[in-house]
Amino acid sequence: MTASGRDALRLDRDDAGVVTITINRPERMNAVDYATLQALGEVIAEVGAEDDTRVIVLAGEGGAFTTGADLQAAGEAGSSGDAVAPGVTMDAANNLVHAVLKAPVPVIAAVNGPAAGVGVSLALAADMMFMSEDAYLLFAFTNIGLMPDGGASVLLPASVGRSVASRMLLRGDAVSAAEARDVGLVVDVLPAAELHEAAQKLARRLACGPRRALELTKRAVTLAALTELDEALRREHEGQCELLVSDDFAEGVKSVLEKRRPNFT
Repeated sequence: MTASGRDALRLDRDDAGVVTITINRPERMNAVDYATLQALGEVIAEVGAEDDTRVIVLAGEGGAFTTGADLQAAGEAGSSGDAVAPGVTMDAANNLVHAVLKAPVPVIAAVNGPAAGVGVSLALAADMMFMSEDAYLLFAFTNIGLMPDGGASVLLPASVGRSVASRMLLRGDAVSAAEARDVGLVVDVLPAAELHEAAQKLARRLACGPRRALELTKRAVTLAALTELDEALRREHEGQCELLVSDDFAEGVKSVLEKRRPNFT
């Protein structure tokens, strides 16, 4: 059985105060069900509040960072009558993004493979991102009849500008690690075997820095760049709750599970 909630997260702490939180659902390409989404936000908030935490590194086990919502788990829950309401899932995603942005320590995302859906939002919310050469960011929302969520509608434009963000979000194409580097989304792109050590090296460097100065710098940059965050999350919540019960989304999910192109109406 696929692990869920806190059981799907692995925490490793080194002597420098670097805490690595790894999503450990490789058999689902680290796609997150509701319980895992909720737990990840809680754990980041808890770890960030600990005095001996200096830096948080986010990672994915196996060949993916996280491919977003676990559509298979959602389908199984729906068939059993245990489905989570769309608004509740949106709240969990928003709480996760807030936890990353409000963490009083730097957060680094080590994107080792595909990052899709809310997984992209998670990577964008981090203060810095590394990617392996074969990793990519997939803003797949419109591909399945949805709109960006998890703050992606404001996190991405704040990072790359409106024109580039519109291209990525409206087309729904995969953004390679090389393109992500070219538009300034990542610190560096490395061979997969070197990714973890590169992220840890930067984390250890930051861990030696002045914790309070780094906290206030992060807060200042976040508030300056993301003045529209709360309003964006509200718009996403409203729009996504509408789209999640639409015929187009049902067709989008079905097409993914059946491995075919969707027929939107």
